[in-house]
Amino acid sequence: MGDYFERKLDDKRRLTLPPELRDEFASGAVITQGFKSYLHLYPKSVWDEQVEPALTGNVLDEHTADLNVQFRMGKTESEVDSKQGRVQLQQHLLDYAGIDRDIVAVRAGRYWRLMPRGS
Repeated sequence: MGDYFERKLDDKRRLTLPPELRDEFASGAVITQGFKSYLHLYPKSVWDEQVEPALTGNVLDEHTADLNVQFRMGKTESEVDSKQGRVQLQQHLLDYAGIDRDIVAVRAGRYWRLMPRGS
């Protein structure tokens, strides 16, 4: 398994995480727009410990401001369903990434990139 998985979203727009990844998301999940037309899926602990401090930068720095807009626009947080290991994805984020039902997840360091299958 490791660094890649494919899934179909269920009828309620939930992504089922592979069982071996569920501990990674024990703190919850943060879903944001990506750098391009895909989504980022962060364990909440990674968001809190690494992303949030990086977004705090100099208040007058345009690059920091642009990153804040990129990652906070439409940002959602979700608990991971402990029984099924599912994460809720909001429709506006799926629309942004062009994801219908088939989703591909690829590890990008400490977070996951979510894309439509075939992209």
